[in-house]
Amino acid sequence: MRVGYFGPEGTFTQEALIADTAGREIEMVPLPTIYDTIMAVDAGQVQRALVPIENSLEGSVNATLDALAMETEDVAIVGEVVQPIRHCLIARAPLALDEIEAVVSHPQATAQCARFIRTRLPRAQVLPGTSTADAVRMVAEHAGAWAALGNRVAAERYGCEVLLAGVEDVAGNETRFVWLARAGEDAGHRGAGPFKTAIVFWGVGAEAPGWLVACLSAFAERGVNLTRIESRPRKQGLGRYMFFVDLEGRSDEAHVAAGLAALGAHVERLRVLGTFPVA
Repeated sequence: MRVGYFGPEGTFTQEALIADTAGREIEMVPLPTIYDTIMAVDAGQVQRALVPIENSLEGSVNATLDALAMETEDVAIVGEVVQPIRHCLIARAPLALDEIEAVVSHPQATAQCARFIRTRLPRAQVLPGTSTADAVRMVAEHAGAWAALGNRVAAERYGCEVLLAGVEDVAGNETRFVWLARAGEDAGHRGAGPFKTAIVFWGVGAEAPGWLVACLSAFAERGVNLTRIESRPRKQGLGRYMFFVDLEGRSDEAHVAAGLAALGAHVERLRVLGTFPVA
């Protein structure tokens, strides 16, 4: 099986992929962006893919939400993985902290280590990278006193040194990743459960008082528990939002299906992003 992941080699996504597929024969296909990873599933270039969707410190990964909601209707979430995230400060050679001129990483990683950077690297310039692994690669190729935030896999892959481990601001940092497949390939709802269903909706009537309450009441009145709700801009002007909701249960269970049907009466667009076993 060809499995795409948000690359390059050495990302936390690859680390989660390796952990979740131990003992299975797969071909790992690194892709340069989250968008490219999701669209590789859409185009059939890979059979499955793994991308980050939510971090316990920094919240949702917007690139994943936006691509699933707005760029494709043919990709579904079929599973999830929760992976501990342990950031390392990495350089091409041993460096004292006060020698570091710049720290490079993906913006999610620098945000998760913001206090460490502010207090331990106050003079270092913060530079963005397309991924944590690419940040380590950049540091490996740069002759200056640069450091990256990444994992040990990337440090080993690019021949670098781990200066400090565990530099994330809060212990217990975790990221939730989702497995993706072509829509319809998850119809068997593999796994023993419990299950959750992810949806996105936006609406006609969104400006009316009580519209969102009415939407969510469709589930409350039928005993469907919501575990997450978030709004994102629809990129069509200020005040236009889409709402992402995770709820307990399978989309084909009677009370969940009834809730979805009731919600559909209030909205312009409702899409089930996937039903899958809870990690």
